[in-house]
Amino acid sequence: MAETVFGGLFDAETAHVIPLADFMCCIVSALVIGWMISMISMYKNAYSKSFIATIATIPAIVCVVIMMVNGNVGAGVAVAGAFGLVRFRSAPGTAKEIGVLFMAMAAGMITGMGYIAYAFLFVLILGVAEVFYAKIGFGMRKHTMLERTLHITIPEELDYVEMFDDLFERYTDKHSLIHVKTTNMGSLYKLTYQITFRKLNAEKDFMDAIRCRNGNLEVALSYQESGAAEMM
Repeated sequence: MAETVFGGLFDAETAHVIPLADFMCCIVSALVIGWMISMISMYKNAYSKSFIATIATIPAIVCVVIMMVNGNVGAGVAVAGAFGLVRFRSAPGTAKEIGVLFMAMAAGMITGMGYIAYAFLFVLILGVAEVFYAKIGFGMRKHTMLERTLHITIPEELDYVEMFDDLFERYTDKHSLIHVKTTNMGSLYKLTYQITFRKLNAEKDFMDAIRCRNGNLEVALSYQESGAAEMM
């Protein structure tokens, strides 16, 4: 029974003509699998409509590629791999999005080779793992909620090197100056720091103290800009 369920539709021999029923079965299965992967990808993650729509259709696209090479798995993998080299015109994806993309392509390859049950099993196992990791917060740093990116604007005549050190000592566990640039025809400096607060809800007092030092010029806090650290 297991051999029948998990057997490939095209195992017998390389078929010159794929039966229409088998073709439709693979395509429909690939679309269902794409929908499953899209639902998994949306679980507790930020996403765009275009990315989710693409992930939902990639398994069917790769499935057709594998089937159309007429059973030549080597050629099929080579052609399908070419899809992975195509760069989207939108912003580069994160490591998680790249992982979902490879998952969709792998599922499409398995389906295109006729192993539909294995394709569903593969997506089910990875889907359970993904949901489990999201539930337990796997990979999340302990102090993420305390980490911020700080932008301070100061007049050009102020020496910024040690100007805010006492405030950093009072309100933060650690801080580092990562970027300095001039603005407004060189009359102002913009400083960018990565900081970790000692405790939550200290932002307002911290910003008010900085405003007293920088002449009430612009001060901005945001969650740390970690996009550059993502695998592209």
